[in-house]
Amino acid sequence: MGVDDTLRRIFMRNTLRVEARARDVSRGGWDNFRTSILFQKLALFAIEGHTVSENTDVKLTFEANPLSTPEVCRRMKEKACGLDLHKKFILAAIIDQGGTTVEHLFSRAQADLLALRDWALFHGCEVVACESTSDYWIQVYDLFAGKIPVIVGNARDIKAISHKKTDTIDAVWIAKLALHDLIPASRIPDPETRDLRSLVRLRKFLVEKRTDLKNQVHHILDSCLFRLSTVFSDIFGKSGMLILTGVTEGKAVEEILATLPVRTRKRSEEIRSTLETTLPELALIRMQCCLNLIMELDTQIETLMQRVHQCVARQTRLLQILMSVPGIGYIAAVTLIAEIGNFTNFSSGDKLASWVGLVPTVNQSADHLRMGAITKRGSRTARWILVEIAQAAVRTRSSRFHAFFTRKVGVIGFSKAIVAVARKIVTILWHLVVNDEEYEEAEGNRKQEIRIPKAKQPKFLTLNEMLRILAEANIFLKQSDPHGGG
Repeated sequence: MGVDDTLRRIFMRNTLRVEARARDVSRGGWDNFRTSILFQKLALFAIEGHTVSENTDVKLTFEANPLSTPEVCRRMKEKACGLDLHKKFILAAIIDQGGTTVEHLFSRAQADLLALRDWALFHGCEVVACESTSDYWIQVYDLFAGKIPVIVGNARDIKAISHKKTDTIDAVWIAKLALHDLIPASRIPDPETRDLRSLVRLRKFLVEKRTDLKNQVHHILDSCLFRLSTVFSDIFGKSGMLILTGVTEGKAVEEILATLPVRTRKRSEEIRSTLETTLPELALIRMQCCLNLIMELDTQIETLMQRVHQCVARQTRLLQILMSVPGIGYIAAVTLIAEIGNFTNFSSGDKLASWVGLVPTVNQSADHLRMGAITKRGSRTARWILVEIAQAAVRTRSSRFHAFFTRKVGVIGFSKAIVAVARKIVTILWHLVVNDEEYEEAEGNRKQEIRIPKAKQPKFLTLNEMLRILAEANIFLKQSDPHGGG
């Protein structure tokens, strides 16, 4: 009797025992049992050669119903390949139902990656599995696309139960799990969504670095008692940048005032009193360095945004739906599209909220049920932008989100109330997108204006420009840091 058949009978026996004392728990069935930690432990005992019988003592901590359909038992695979991914190499291991293993080491060069695919095809592998390690899995996934099914699993779901850890053990372990369908597959977006996601995440990274530099400028000015922030709410606006640039270039006070817009000159007395403060030479050097980097980052962020506009140019309707919700602007809508991709891949709004990681952890045993903190699984960027959207939405006092937040904040506190609003928003977004509807507030509330930037004509790089960029990157990476410790 196979592992699946034996465990299926154990499952049925224990289901009847548990069902008698926990009839009110949600329905699960064989599919829930297969994805449980209990199933993995039992299957691993069988894989390792231990005896698993119908009399094996098992304690189920969730409700499951007896099998009702013949499709509950999946077909056992004959061969599976497990990949242990590294930055410079890939260790591959193939295992069959008889326990025979074959291992091989491949570099990450293009020729060796093609050799890895041919090697797996030659051995007749029915599935290839790997961990979602950094971005190393992307090449492997695209390499086997259309040839062999690829399972990319979360590393937390593929932890080896062993006293030793080597690359070979890891690769064989992944292959064993894949052979018996014990790896929950991660959701893989299409190549276009992955490209948009890479642009949006790089923009977020650059914006964070620009914010760090702006904070550094604030620190320099405050430490020298140069209180420009008391005059302007944003010292990096048009007038503020003119003043900061003039100060770093050593211009006179009147010369700086002459460059300001007419409206700003009305506060010339306040500005003049601030400019009378003398900045030390070292502070000017530090500030000049920060301002140069800020302006360069502004240019690069604008370049990235032009590419983003081009990527979402054909998703105008989706942008309109998302931006109809209070708190969601163009950047937030684009970020959601990049991180979530196709909303219809999820069967419900609750499934989407669970994938984003905005649902509580559940610890249930017998009659005891404890709800913990949110799981924080899935896209960290999607979770971040949804919390940002929630904080903006609750500031719209006439919105339903503000009323919902007001009811919750007194009971569970500010942070949990914001997360609850974020969960509510992502569920509403799923319903809006699936039903192709825009969000509507109560009667009498003004509908927010939706502005979608127009994409400019794309400028494609020539072959010579691509080669030049690659050559410059290669030279830069080979150069040692003259000020480094190495």
